[in-house]
This record gives sequence, C-alpha cells and structure tokens, in this order.
Amino acid sequence: MAGDGRAENIDPADQWVLNPQTGDYELRLSPSAEQSAPQTGVPGPRRAAPRRGAARPADPQRGTPHEGAPRPGARGPERPGGRGGGREQVPGQRRRRAAQPEAAAGSRRKGKTKKKKSTGKRILAWTGGTVAFVLVAAGVGGYLYYRHLNGNITSVSDDGAGTGGFSKDRAINILLIGTDKRSGAGNKGYGDEGSVGHADTTLLLHVSKDRSNATALSIPRDMITDIPDCPTKQDDGSMKTIPGTQKVRFNESLGQSERTPSCVMRTVTEITGIKLDHFMVADFNAVKTLSSAVDGVDVCLAKDIDDPKSHLKLPAGEHSIEGEDALAFVRTRYTVGNGGDLSRIQLQQQFLSSLMRKLKSNDTLTNPKKMISLAEAGTKALTVDSKIADIMKLRDLGMELGKLDMKNLTFATTPVVDNPAEKKPVTVVLNKAKSDELFSMMREDVSLTEVKKQEKKEKAAVAARLKGPRAEAGDVRVDVYNGSERNGAAQETLSWLQNTEGVTKSSQLGNAGKQGKTTVEYGPGQADEARKLADLMGLPAAALKPGKSEKNAQGLPAMVLTLGADFKGAGTPIKAPSKAPDGIQKVEADKTVCAK
Repeated sequence: MAGDGRAENIDPADQWVLNPQTGDYELRLSPSAEQSAPQTGVPGPRRAAPRRGAARPADPQRGTPHEGAPRPGARGPERPGGRGGGREQVPGQRRRRAAQPEAAAGSRRKGKTKKKKSTGKRILAWTGGTVAFVLVAAGVGGYLYYRHLNGNITSVSDDGAGTGGFSKDRAINILLIGTDKRSGAGNKGYGDEGSVGHADTTLLLHVSKDRSNATALSIPRDMITDIPDCPTKQDDGSMKTIPGTQKVRFNESLGQSERTPSCVMRTVTEITGIKLDHFMVADFNAVKTLSSAVDGVDVCLAKDIDDPKSHLKLPAGEHSIEGEDALAFVRTRYTVGNGGDLSRIQLQQQFLSSLMRKLKSNDTLTNPKKMISLAEAGTKALTVDSKIADIMKLRDLGMELGKLDMKNLTFATTPVVDNPAEKKPVTVVLNKAKSDELFSMMREDVSLTEVKKQEKKEKAAVAARLKGPRAEAGDVRVDVYNGSERNGAAQETLSWLQNTEGVTKSSQLGNAGKQGKTTVEYGPGQADEARKLADLMGLPAAALKPGKSEKNAQGLPAMVLTLGADFKGAGTPIKAPSKAPDGIQKVEADKTVCAK
C-alpha cells in the first residue's frame, strides 16, 4: 500500500465512502490492503474501517474519527518535478506552506454529542466555496486528507495590501485573478511564450455581510488607470517598493516590473474604494483541470464560432466543454460580440456561472470521486495569499461563502467608455458617474439583485431612526472629529456646516482613530438634531448611533460626528444608491445566457 493509503490498481477516490450517519467521507480499505506491508512514509499499519452505520472506534491517542485519516508527520505523495510540480511560477515570490505538525484531518473535540445536520446540508456547508472558482474543492478536500492537500498549496504574501483576513461578522471581498502567463504543460502553443504574465482576467467577488447576496465585478484588462506604489516582500524577507505608473492598462498591475498579486489588490482598492480580504490566482491550467474535474461545463452559443487565435471551433447550440475547449472558450473574443475584451468578459461570466452551478449540483456534491478530483485540481492550480494558505482556513472561508444562494449572485462589469484620448480606441476608461454608483453600492452592501426575505427587526429599527421631526440647523450642537485618512476633513466639514448650512453650534476637535464609516453618536433628546445632521451630510440611517453624547467646551451636551473612510467631501452625500445604475453590463448567475 502506498503512502497515501492507496491499494494497488485502485483509484483512491473509490476508497472514500460517504457515511450517511455522520456526513463524513471515510477511507475504506480492503482486507488485502490491510495485510500489505507498510511502505516508507506510512506511520503504521491501518485497520480496516468499520461497516457502514457501525460506530467508529476512536484512536485513544489522537481522537480521530477514523483510522484512514492521514496522521501528523505523514507525507502525502509528491508531485513530479519537486515542489513546483513542474509548473512555472506566477510572478513574484512563491513558497509552499509546510503542513502543521499538530493539525489532523477530521479531528474533533470531545464532549457532548451535538445533534447532527442532515448529510445533504453538511456536504453543502463544506462545499460553500464553489462561488470562488474552487474554494469548495479546497474546503472539502481539506476534510478528506488535510496534509496531502496542504502540501499542494502555493502562496504569495499580500504585502499588507489586504485586511488581514476575512471575518464571519462582516462582508467578504476576494480578488480572483486569471494570469495569461503560458505556464504549465501544453500552453506554449498559445504564443507569447516568454511573457511574465498580466492580470488578464480580474473579478472582485463581494459577498454581503448577511451572506444573502453577492456581486462578482469584472474589471476590464484594457482599462486605463493609475497603478500605485507597491511595497513587495522579496525572497530574502526584505521589502522593496515597486514604483507606480500613471495612465496605463490595468493588466500591467501584475507581472510587469516584478509586480505580484498584492499590487493588483492595491490597484483594485484604489479604483473601487473596497479593501480586499484575500486573492486567488489561476493560470491556464486551472481552467482546464477544474472543468475536467466536474466532467465538463455547460455553455450555449447563439452562432457558430471558429476562432483561430483561441483555437475554439464549436457550432451554435449547447455544449459541455472541458480541458482545452474550456480554455479556448474563456479566451475567445474575435468571433463574438464586437470582438473586444468586453465581449470576452461576457463569455467568461457565462462560463463561471455555469461552473458554479455544476459545482453546487447534487451530481457533484454527492460524488466522492468528483470531490477528490476537484480538491486535487484546485489546490494544485491556484495560488492564494499567505493568510489562507491552509486547507482548514480555506474550508472555513468556503463554509461562509456556501451560505449564499446562487440566484442572488450577480456578475457585473465595471462601467467604462471608449478612451477619448485615442482616435481609434483600443482601450477604455472608467464611466465615472456609473462606476461611482456601482462601487458605492458594493461598499455599502447593497444587492444588485432583488433578495426576497423578511425584514429583520434590527434593520427596521435602524431605518426608523430617520423617521421623525427635524431640528432647525441653528439648534444642532455637534463636535466634529476626523476618523478618515483625509487631512483637514474635520475643519473642512466644520466650515461648511457653519458657513453654508447654518450649524453655528459646532466645533472641530481634531483627529480620532481611523474609522471605516462616518457615524453620528447622539444622546437622549437629540434624535431631532441627529436626523437634521444626517439630512445635511447625506448619511444613511445606519450612521446614526443612539446612546450618549459628550459635553462640549461650554459644558453643554453635543453630538459626536466622526468622519470615516467613506467621507468624500463636505456636502457630498455618503448614502449608496438603492439600485444599480441603468445600462451596466450584468447577468444573474442562475440564468443561462447564449453567447452571440
């Protein structure tokens, strides 16, 4: 028996069996496998797994749920070509994350027995990461054989560009980057063999705080933008700042000038105002292996396509594509739409929507062989930031994303217009009016879909804060603090309130700690003043925080206005629009659209 628990001539996926009582996948070994002498790397002989439905004996030293789980210190099978598995590296330093000695696959706490969820619900929870390419594969795979998959993961530092990691009590923002670097077997034939790669396909996945809805925002690679300075960790541990550039294509934020994925994060944050939690980078092979792992992705064409550059040749109609055909599909653009990158984005969104539906289908979730194939493909094909370079962390992230209903996931494209600086435009620039509205909706967690659910009492109570009479501007007493990163914001606001709006009983008291959102704290009897100030400032109901006020310099009660990162300038409303701007390119993930 090999070190990964594989009997001779037996596919390892066939040895993992779903236990209907626990919802766990268990390694079932035949008697002949049990009697085989252990090989190098196997910590000891394995006992045969119990019959289905029988109680599973616990290991007295480790408390693991079954004997087939990999043990600490055991090495999974190595990939050909050493640590890199024969793959070239994504731009920037990359390293394998060592498996943690104390981690064990499927370990559980002892104590009271909790009521078990149904098998279907447990599987669905583990497979939640399907929303982000293959978080599902990584999450479920981690439950199957932790150490082996952990060794597959490649990571790159986020260089402090992110939030430090996702949290269960707030919205989640993940950057998905597809590089056009020709790394991996069979990809040199696409030309540009020596390229270090670009940010060829980029999506910002925003999942709402309550997990009821999500937006996947595509950012055109040929959009002209400014790339900021990018502090980047070097191989020796030192930091080097890669100088920014102005008015260049967005795709130059990766690969060029030794820029790493953290620079793409910084660039996207500069464009959208959204701070990102994590990133995931996929190369050409990711599309090929993931589509094959689910036995093909369903797509629809409204016309015949024969694109010699992408090598896609398919007749009109519905098709199930995988491998090279899948890669050709997401790369084609010259024979669809207007032949530009925006038309290609529509194809990519159709492909991803279909892939996600396939990943979350019962046909995939209840098929151990597919789940293992996905786990292998996902952990080998993707590069992630070091904050989630661990199977169990990916699983936790996947469980959060798995709470999302696909019908409330919307793919959208950043609003752009042809570059006016070019006589024959080949690049685009932001449509400022529409993009500002769209980015604001995402920052404020406003769904692009109609989410049908009962209003929670808490939301109703928050909305009620703006209902009621308003005080006169001259009666509003408020102290202003600057919690934004904008110098002079408090003094600017004070001058505007006093000279333009007549709020003369106001004062500016300097800086506060950094604050994400602008708030107004008010005490009893100040609700009318708070509503008036919210009207003047253009604040949403959630910005009003009832509780207590403070004493101003005259010893009188005053509200506390603290400006946050969402502050755009005195007199500029902070409220997000209630619906997406007209004319933006978007499609709902649960709907099939035929490419034209």
